[in-house]
Amino acid sequence: MRIIVGADHAGFPLKGRVVDALRSWGHEVEDVGTHDGQPVDFPDVARSVCDPVRSGQADRGIMVCGTGIGAAMAANKLPGIRAALCHDVYSAHQCVEHDDANVFCLGAQIVGDQLALDLLKTYLGAQFSTEEHFRRRVRKLAQMEQDAAAELTSSE
Repeated sequence: MRIIVGADHAGFPLKGRVVDALRSWGHEVEDVGTHDGQPVDFPDVARSVCDPVRSGQADRGIMVCGTGIGAAMAANKLPGIRAALCHDVYSAHQCVEHDDANVFCLGAQIVGDQLALDLLKTYLGAQFSTEEHFRRRVRKLAQMEQDAAAELTSSE
């Protein structure tokens, strides 16, 4: 699987372990930074992680920040992104199986290294359900994005 990984300064210490683990599991990984502990804004990281996912250049994205909240908020502003903040194993597979999450957000200050790796393994091993009611809901999410974009365009 091709995976884009990014972090802000608060997520930087965990990001390195995430990248190393993903590569050891056989994934193709692109690390879009940050590459040091200097302050960086998570919306900028979200764009760097999400644009390749949106264009199909990556299968999934992973964002790490302090709590994961800012990462999820920023990522979900971009059309076509379904970012999930998960700090438990159940949510880590459910977000893909039911909601087709394509970006996974972690809080480095919330979860420890081992739990983070367990969550990622669970997320990456999950597949979107073929059940129609889950697929219908994801189509409705896409329609909500389109409707909001159309409303913005018509109000200009």
